[in-house]
Amino acid sequence: MKKLTFLTMLVALSGTLCAQYSEIGQEKNFISTGLPIILIAPDAISSGMGDVGVASTPDAYSAHWNNAKLAFIDGITGVYTTYTPWLRKLKVGDMNLFYLAGYYRINDRSTAAASLTYFTLGDIDNTDVEGNKIQTMHPNEFTFDVSYALKLNDNLSLGATGRFLRSDLTNGQTISDGSSNTTTKAANSLAADIGLYYQQAIDKTQDFALGAFISNLGAKLSYSDDDNDKEFLPANLRIGGRYTNRIDEYNKISVMLDLNKLLVPTPPLRDDTAGWVDYNQIGVIEGALRSFGDAPGGLQEELQEIQISAGAEYWYSETFAVRAGYFFEHANKGGRQYATVGVGIRYSYFTGDFSYLIPTTTISTNSLANTIRVSIGLDMKPTK
Repeated sequence: MKKLTFLTMLVALSGTLCAQYSEIGQEKNFISTGLPIILIAPDAISSGMGDVGVASTPDAYSAHWNNAKLAFIDGITGVYTTYTPWLRKLKVGDMNLFYLAGYYRINDRSTAAASLTYFTLGDIDNTDVEGNKIQTMHPNEFTFDVSYALKLNDNLSLGATGRFLRSDLTNGQTISDGSSNTTTKAANSLAADIGLYYQQAIDKTQDFALGAFISNLGAKLSYSDDDNDKEFLPANLRIGGRYTNRIDEYNKISVMLDLNKLLVPTPPLRDDTAGWVDYNQIGVIEGALRSFGDAPGGLQEELQEIQISAGAEYWYSETFAVRAGYFFEHANKGGRQYATVGVGIRYSYFTGDFSYLIPTTTISTNSLANTIRVSIGLDMKPTK
């Protein structure tokens, strides 16, 4: 299908992807990164609960939310997939997000997993200044990762993930600003995640879990040969907890809370002796460390950068689930605020899950607004 050609211009060069640099005291100061798609919930389970997941019940999608949970997964092996339509509210028909994940329980203490994320922006006609078609492009992004989780004891586990990322948004086209030409390229990178998960029974009917997860620490993305134009990956810190109560033989309810923060420098960066700091000269690890105290608005702005997810899940007879949740992002940091609902069903080896996102503010347009996400999976459970 045809789309506006400014879309490719928007994402072609890192200069256009950089966050809005604002003076100290100005209200809105968004943080922007390359490949933000890898932060989108890949499953209809967590996305039905306000995008919580760092301490939710372990499943095949755990590599995205907290790889350490994989060590406590119930199944022997399983394969899950999710289909997410994109911009359906704007009647765009060929932009989609696909996710495929699988795991294998090596033994009672360790589990391995792998997953693939693929995002297609459909077909985009590239035209010249007179509107004549030059070429049809097929921009896309994908990641592939491998994870390993190990139980350190009966309650605590540790997880690690290695990831390859590729973002090909311009198909190598040349961008002109009127005075010079820039040849673009696909951006490639490697990244790593590390997670920690703890679960503990309170009594025979109650338990709780805590989780911490650092994801997407890796080399910057470059869409051209200009070393001064590179994008941070969306390095991210997520912490949270879950409480579960098995009310009786048939009824179980869980409530969850996640706090989420990008480990990326906040523009503008200021040094007391050197003045403004070049965003492109900040290293990945330095940027992650500085992200806890570099907001020009001080502590108040740092707190605004924390995203909050809250969700609940009810299961009847471990067969039918109802989910609900809420996601909050401060208006000065993007303004995404939405409610979510979802349902799930288990039958034998099969699982099916559905979620729906309902925006609660007009400040920020959500690409997944009023969209149904669908996840299906197959699990081989140990015989009892």
